Amino acid sequence: MSETLERPRVAARPETSVRERTDARRDVSVDAIRVVLLAVVFALHAMMVGVSVGPGGPVLENALEQQAWFGPVSWVVQIMPLFFIVGGFSSITHWRSMRARGASAAEYVRARIARLVRPAIALVAVVAVALVVLTIAGVPADVVGTAGFRIGQPLWFLAVYLGISALVPMLVRLHERAPVLAPLAMLGGVVAVDLLRLSTGIEPIGYLNLLFVWLLVHQLGFHLADGALDGLARRALRGLAGASLLLLAVLTTTGPYPVDLFVNLNPPTLCLVVLGVAQLALFQLARPRIRAWVIERDASRRVSFAGERAMTVYLWHMPVLVGLAGAALAANAAFGMPLPEPLSAGWWATRPIWLAVAAIAVAAVVLVFARFERAGARRERDGGADARGGADARAGAATTALEAGCAVGGVVVLLVAGFAPWPAAFALTLLVLALTGPRLRSWLGRRVRTALDVQNSGCLARRAARRALRTAWRPESS
Repeated sequence: MSETLERPRVAARPETSVRERTDARRDVSVDAIRVVLLAVVFALHAMMVGVSVGPGGPVLENALEQQAWFGPVSWVVQIMPLFFIVGGFSSITHWRSMRARGASAAEYVRARIARLVRPAIALVAVVAVALVVLTIAGVPADVVGTAGFRIGQPLWFLAVYLGISALVPMLVRLHERAPVLAPLAMLGGVVAVDLLRLSTGIEPIGYLNLLFVWLLVHQLGFHLADGALDGLARRALRGLAGASLLLLAVLTTTGPYPVDLFVNLNPPTLCLVVLGVAQLALFQLARPRIRAWVIERDASRRVSFAGERAMTVYLWHMPVLVGLAGAALAANAAFGMPLPEPLSAGWWATRPIWLAVAAIAVAAVVLVFARFERAGARRERDGGADARGGADARAGAATTALEAGCAVGGVVVLLVAGFAPWPAAFALTLLVLALTGPRLRSWLGRRVRTALDVQNSGCLARRAARRALRTAWRPESS
């Protein structure tokens, strides 16, 4: 999530965009906004944690869920569309940079898998073991199950992002050939899915928009990277943002969509696309000031430091929050530490302390586990696993697709079945296969070739021996 590259600078090859260049530099405005968005996600999830003790025992709940006042607030804190937009910016610039150096699409996909899956493997292993330990220690099964469910909720982003990353080379080719028609076709898919879901009342149909909505919003990042908004006047950008927000208001107040944009997240709806357009315009307006702020404060190193650990922060912040909630329940049981009722005056008064403690705890955990993401980032900067040698480069598109499928499947297993021992073990197996597939394939290939070489050498030796024996015993001609 942190490799944000600016448009490269050489004459493009025939199959590349005219904006493709060879040297890739970071766009500090995109890097900085990603860090801000990550902080918003952390703060929002931290505020959602509601811990109390009810008549039936410990209660771990979403404190902001189904609150009428939260609908308008969600228009400000629902930042996932902009997250995908800056992800699209990073994806297209990174792929174009690798492509200009001669890398293949398979190399790009495997580099992204390594970057995203490494920290996920560490998370799944640690969380699964921790939940088993809690179960053995006698923690009620419903509490353990709720903890696993809460920890797994944010993983939908990883599953979708892995899937989109695997499609980036194809999506970029589509964007370069049909920059207008491609997003319009995706928009048609979004609208069709929404109409079908709303007209039939079959909610699962809406989950098809996990593909169409996020592909479309991600595609907006391609246009941002190509400078499609650079020529627009500030008045035009403000008008685009205002018109998008007005349309969003119409869709949610007089249309069929709920005002709460987090309800529109599950399943994703047209509202998130409209919000994404507004966020794109507002971000374009703010980019000069963001760049100036980073330069004036000499903050590029700090932004880069946070960006290199972005996926680790995203994956681990929820386990840390759930762990802190469990510690609060334990402290309440052990020595009566007060647990204010969620949304009460006492609860709001303790939120600054809660946020500070949670931020410190997340920072400490990230310092421990960031090594996995940084190792994947180094491989990604070096051009993926193929930089180590040519064995991985020989992998075909089918095997790379299989590895991407294992990566997405491993996360989906956790989303559907949770962190129970057997689902976690299965998910971990799929993630490890996605990460080690190229090396395993290369190792098996070397072993097979060695065995064949030995077999061929033995056959040649036996043939030579037989020829020598026939020559030795052949009678002398008179």
